[in-house]
Amino acid sequence: RTTMKSLRFISAEAFVSNAEFARKSLGAVAHDLFPLLFKASYLLEQGEVIHDLVENWPLFDFNMGKLLGATLDCQEDLSHRTCSVCLESCLTGLRDYVLNQSSPYMKKLKVVDLTGIKDVEVQFCKCKKTMGRWARTQLLSKLCSELLIYLQQAQCNPGTFEISINVLIDLFVTERNYELVVQALLKKCSCPLKICCVAFRSDNLTLQKFFYIIKLTDPSLLRKLEIVHNVHLEMEHLEMLFNSIHFPVLMSLTLPARTFNVRRFTATDEQMLTNIGEKMGEMSQLTELSMSFSILTGRIQNLLSPLKTPLKMLDVSNCSLNHADMAFLANSSHASHLEALDLSGHDIPELYPSTFFKLLSHCSSVLRSLTLEDCNIQDIHVNMLILGLSPCQKLQEFKFIGNPLSSQALKHLFTFLCELPMLKNVEFPVPRDCYPVGITYPIDDASLCRFDHQKYERVAEELNLILLQANREDVKASTPLFGSYDAAVQETNNELGAYLIKSFKETLEKFTTSFNKMS
Repeated sequence: RTTMKSLRFISAEAFVSNAEFARKSLGAVAHDLFPLLFKASYLLEQGEVIHDLVENWPLFDFNMGKLLGATLDCQEDLSHRTCSVCLESCLTGLRDYVLNQSSPYMKKLKVVDLTGIKDVEVQFCKCKKTMGRWARTQLLSKLCSELLIYLQQAQCNPGTFEISINVLIDLFVTERNYELVVQALLKKCSCPLKICCVAFRSDNLTLQKFFYIIKLTDPSLLRKLEIVHNVHLEMEHLEMLFNSIHFPVLMSLTLPARTFNVRRFTATDEQMLTNIGEKMGEMSQLTELSMSFSILTGRIQNLLSPLKTPLKMLDVSNCSLNHADMAFLANSSHASHLEALDLSGHDIPELYPSTFFKLLSHCSSVLRSLTLEDCNIQDIHVNMLILGLSPCQKLQEFKFIGNPLSSQALKHLFTFLCELPMLKNVEFPVPRDCYPVGITYPIDDASLCRFDHQKYERVAEELNLILLQANREDVKASTPLFGSYDAAVQETNNELGAYLIKSFKETLEKFTTSFNKMS
């Protein structure tokens, strides 16, 4: 892959390629060249040079997203390279910036922003070893704690204690790194590196630990909150969270599966739901909401009507929405602002075809991502779907795996998809005719892989040929049978798996005990 580079950048690459020479010469380098040298070092994975650049950083701020993003000198965006060598060198360099006592009065650095780093599936760095969000959380917390211990024990220059650097980061906390992160947050006031949590994700945490750590993060700074796997947050806990903590700048909220279940609602629960809706209404910047795998039949209006700002992203996949819910969405102020919409797990053609297409027409001018997995979209619905998608000229991503479509219908659909100018990513189902006759949808996990793989490969080739002939090599088409890539799950899948086995074992033991008592 060739990327445009300026003569300045090529010179910077040549300079940092000799690590020993570059490190010795940094003292003679003009301050305004540090960002250029940092990106060149990152591209060439020169860990030692990265460390020394950060240790001697002469500027007021250090913004990873801007430093690694596309620039006039080098158009390649490196912010999706979570190279372990580079990131570890960067963070240890930050620690040593504080400890370097050569000239503390010259230290200008006030803000370090690590939030621009993007975790992606395919890495292009040579070392092929990544440092994901969880590992970055772990390392920064560890370095903050070690730094504080060292400063308390060593004879440091008094100027060192005057250093105060806000480190903006997206924290990812699980049971395994919980204690370390808590210690770093508790000692934030004393530590020169001050963790400022801008986004927070928690998996595999007890409610007690979640409530404790979320208060330590300083919720007044929190822009994104994700409570995902194995945090047993139910509606009463959510109400408690919103009543006890204020989130003035929260823009994005993800709630775990089964937070809501209207099938067992009482009058008290109805009031609780109303209260939660009102509390979300007070979050004036909230524009992204994910509530998948909750049962929200007939209650979408209760939650969304109090919101003062129209939503740009809504995930209500597998939420058992009824016609009233879909009608509310189609007619609400949110509809014309939705850039990302996930309605997976709803039988759209059977339950509310016209209302869905009304919603689609209202958001068509801004819609960038549409997910309709397991929606019972069949061959007879493809022409209608094409009609509905035609105005969506800004669509970049369309995911529709799990639908009973034949290879012929997929070819017809792909021919149309070539016409969407902004489209970049398509996730399509295994064609129905690749499965045994009589397969029922949605397909259970046990039967998911039992299809004619050779026939599927042939169809996939034909679909890619359609893209190729339309000069749409820029579109990536794939069939992720077990869901899209999730960097956070990928990074912590061992812990997640161990937790699930433990839960299953405990359930089995309880069942056995109960059964023995009955016997």
